[in-house]
Amino acid sequence: MTAKTILCIRHGESTFNRAWRATPVDPLHFDAPLSETGHEQVRQARPTLADLPVEIVIVSPLTRALQTALGLFGEHPSAPPMLVAHLARERVENSCDVGRSPALLAAEFPSVDVAHLDDVWWHAEGEADERGICVEPLEAVHARVAEFRSFLLGRPERVIAVVAHGTFFFHLTGRHLANCEVATFELK
Repeated sequence: MTAKTILCIRHGESTFNRAWRATPVDPLHFDAPLSETGHEQVRQARPTLADLPVEIVIVSPLTRALQTALGLFGEHPSAPPMLVAHLARERVENSCDVGRSPALLAAEFPSVDVAHLDDVWWHAEGEADERGICVEPLEAVHARVAEFRSFLLGRPERVIAVVAHGTFFFHLTGRHLANCEVATFELK
């Protein structure tokens, strides 16, 4: 089996990230978008990816990841296709991890195909906490990350960019990534 080069790219700073740093209390920013700083991080990171032969971009359906992926790869020289994959979503722990319906995403991101997503593609099972959030059990995260790893191995592409989230990437790679950080690893 040929090794694959996986570019793990954490989304730029979101409005949730900014608010959480100020006071570590959930600000109830559901499906938080990028902050102004996050958009600037994307602009600064774009040139560092321009020479990479990315064959496909796999992106989480959360808004901050979609904004990051489109900002980084929307005009990339290799014009890689973009595949929205619910398996790459963040662990549901806070309001920012609760997604939006495909209809709402399609209205905001018309160039991205989200028609294959279920209406509720994020974790929403179990008892909701006082914020109305059903926290995703770690066992479910581990199973989803293992399924995503198998999904990547089954892809025909050899250079794959994945635009996703901090906790997701920690469970995939064992590394904590900063906002808009790019980490490369080989998958066999």
